[in-house]
Amino acid sequence: MLDSVYTLVSDTISTLGPAELQRNSRCAGWTVGDVLYHLLLDARRALVTFASPADGEPDVDEVTYWQAFQPGGDGYARHARHVRIVASAYSDGALGREWRDTAGAAVRAARACPFDLVTTQGHVLRTQHFVATLEFEALVHYLDMTVDLPGSPVPDLAPVRHVLDGLLGSTVPWDDLTYALKGTGRVPLTDDDREELGELAARFPLTG
Repeated sequence: MLDSVYTLVSDTISTLGPAELQRNSRCAGWTVGDVLYHLLLDARRALVTFASPADGEPDVDEVTYWQAFQPGGDGYARHARHVRIVASAYSDGALGREWRDTAGAAVRAARACPFDLVTTQGHVLRTQHFVATLEFEALVHYLDMTVDLPGSPVPDLAPVRHVLDGLLGSTVPWDDLTYALKGTGRVPLTDDDREELGELAARFPLTG
């Protein structure tokens, strides 16, 4: 799955010129290019993680890893500023080339990783669960990137639903795209949503 979603991102940005990379994304204050650079940081971190074996027992899995990520969390504003500054410094085409090279390397490293447990961001995860966090991140940010890119295909969002269901401890009868956008705070809940969800509405967004 990681290969397919990273390839989808690569295929999407390969057709974009400088003007398209400056289009708005769903992430407040970020352009398409900014989101791509944020994803590039994730792929770079993956390369380090796949070479970072861990001892002991996992303290998070592919679901609980996301509990700490909430909109407006500590360091979000600083990271947003860093992304905007660095992404803007790339010359035409350079960001896309680095993304494709790094994403491809991350996929190969995932396949070749010999460790059952790896460590990243102070956590220990099973390697397969770490890969799942990369898939979730890439799928959600692909939706962010393509909000102003008409005709972009909607990928299989089942991995996103799996995580959101796990965070909620329940499920909701929405289509996968609606659930992905509302569950991560990209789209606010309506009054009808809140009535439908009842007490569960207070849990939204489930991560961000």
